[in-house]
Amino acid sequence: MTDRLSIALAQLNPKVGDVTGNAKAAGEAYEAGVQAAADLVAFPELFISGYPPEDLILKPSFVTACMDTAKELARLTADKATAMLLPTPWRGGDGVFNAVALLQDGAVKTVRYKNDLPNYGVFDEKRVFKAGPMPGPVSVKGVRIGVPICEDIWNEDVCECLAETGAEILLVPNGSPYERDKRDVRLNHAVARVTETGLPLVYLNQVGGQDELIFDGASFALNADRSLAFQMAGFREDLIVTEWRREAHGWVCTPGQVTPLGEGHEPVWRACVLGLKDYVEKNRFPGVVLGLSGGIDSAVVAAMAVDALGADRVHCIMMPYHYTSQASLEDAKACADALGVRYDNVPIEAPVEGFAKVLAPLFIGRARDVTEENLQSRARGSILMAVSNKFGSMVLTTGNKSEMSVGYATLYGDMNGGFNPIKDIYKMDVYALARYRNQSRPDGLLGPEGRVIPESIIAKAPSAELREDQTDQDSLPPYDVLDDILAGLIEQEASVADLAGRGHDAATVERIQHLLYIAEYKRRQAAPGVKITAKNFGRDRRYPITNGFRDKA
Repeated sequence: MTDRLSIALAQLNPKVGDVTGNAKAAGEAYEAGVQAAADLVAFPELFISGYPPEDLILKPSFVTACMDTAKELARLTADKATAMLLPTPWRGGDGVFNAVALLQDGAVKTVRYKNDLPNYGVFDEKRVFKAGPMPGPVSVKGVRIGVPICEDIWNEDVCECLAETGAEILLVPNGSPYERDKRDVRLNHAVARVTETGLPLVYLNQVGGQDELIFDGASFALNADRSLAFQMAGFREDLIVTEWRREAHGWVCTPGQVTPLGEGHEPVWRACVLGLKDYVEKNRFPGVVLGLSGGIDSAVVAAMAVDALGADRVHCIMMPYHYTSQASLEDAKACADALGVRYDNVPIEAPVEGFAKVLAPLFIGRARDVTEENLQSRARGSILMAVSNKFGSMVLTTGNKSEMSVGYATLYGDMNGGFNPIKDIYKMDVYALARYRNQSRPDGLLGPEGRVIPESIIAKAPSAELREDQTDQDSLPPYDVLDDILAGLIEQEASVADLAGRGHDAATVERIQHLLYIAEYKRRQAAPGVKITAKNFGRDRRYPITNGFRDKA
C-alpha cells in the first residue's frame, strides 16, 4: 500500500471507428505518463472505439478489433510501473459491454462494465450494449479506485456501491457531449456523488467533434470536501499528471491549474468551430466552399470556417441575381476581404433564365410564385455542388435554427451541403455571435483578430433577396418573438396555451407550430450540424414526418 499516487489524465480526441489511430494516441499518451513517472494513465469513455460508436457495436469484427487492440496495448505495461485504464467495448459471456479495462504488468488485469446505460436524447446505448452488474473497485498500487462510467454518476446507486465495496477514489471516464449550460449540470452531479460517498472524484471527459456531437473536455476533480482540485481546458486536447496523497481522512489531490472555461458566447463559438473543424478533418476534406450572400448567417459561417481551418481552406462565392442589392454585393466582398478568403462572383442569371425557359411550356397559365424564387436558390446550390465536385471541398450550408424550424429553406438549394455549424443556433443568437466574434477571438483559433463581419451586415434587415424588397419579417413575426416561441415548442415541448400564457398571440403560436410540423420532411434531408441546445434537430428530436396532431390554445 502506498501513501502517494500519480494519475495522468489524457483528455484526448478520438475518432469513431479508427481503432488503429485511437490506439496510437493511447500509446503515445501512455509513454508520456511513463516518462512523468505516473502510476496510472486514464482515458475517456470508449476511447478505443471512439464515442459514440453506435451500430458499429453490432458488428462482431469491430468489437473483436477493439478487444484485440486493448490486449496489444496491455503489452506496453510489461515491466513498467505505470498501469493503464483503457475504456473499450468488451464482449462478455452474454453480450457486449461499455467497459473499462485495467492494463497492468503486460496483461488485461480486470474489466469493469457500465451499469447505467442512457437511453434518452442523443443516447441509445441500450440498443447496442448490455448493462453490466454493479462494479467493484480496481486496485492500482494497492489503492482501490472506483471507475463509474459516465452515466453511472448521474444517480447515486453505482457510486454508493463502489464506496461500500472499498473504493478510495472515484475516477470517471466520460463521453459527455456539450450543450449550452451543461457544465453546471455535470458539476452538480459530481458534487452530489462526492457528498454522498465522502470520496474525491475525477471527471475525465473526451474532447472533439463527432458528427453532430461536440465533446468539450473541461475535465476536473473534486476533493472529498467538494473543493475544486484542478480544471482542465475546454475544447482542446490536454494531458496532465495529478498528484494524490493519503491523509487521515482519505485521499487528497494536490491543487493544480484551474483553467478558465470561458463565459457567455465563447463556449458556443468554440463548439461550432471545433465541430466544423473535426467534421472536415476526420472526413478528410481539403477545405470548404460556401455561398456568401452578404447576409448575417453566411458571414458567421464563413468566420467560423476560417477560425476552424484557416483562410486558405475556405472558398466563398457570391451568386447574384436581379434581386441582389448593391449593399449585399459590397457587404459580401468586405466580409471576404476581412477574413482573407478566396472570393468569386458567379452571376446566376443564365442558369435561372435557362430553367425558366425550359419550364415555360409546362407553366403556361400559371402566375409567378415561390417556384421561380426557388429556381434562384437551386441554381446557387448546383453551382456550389459543382465546385465541390471539381475541387473536393465540402459545401457548407448556412441556415440557422429559426429558419430550419419553420421551413424557410429550399431543398436542393440553400440546403445543399455536407455540414452546417449554425444549424442549432437561433437567429437572434447568430447576431449575438457575430457581435461577440467582432470583439474577441478565442485563443487557438485561426482567423484574424478584430472585426471580421462588417457592421452593415449585422445592422440590416434579414432577407433572402428572392424578390423585390423582400424581408424575412414579411411573413414571420420579429425574430425575438419567433425564437422564443420556437424554443418553447422545441426545447420545452410547451403547449400553445403555455406560450399564449407567456404573452404570445395564440394564433401566431398555432401558425408557427404548423410551420414547424410541416417542415419536418425538409429537416430529415438536411445536413448534420453542431448540437448546441438541449434539443437539436437530429438525434435529440424524432418527430414523425406524417403528423396529424395540432395543439390548440
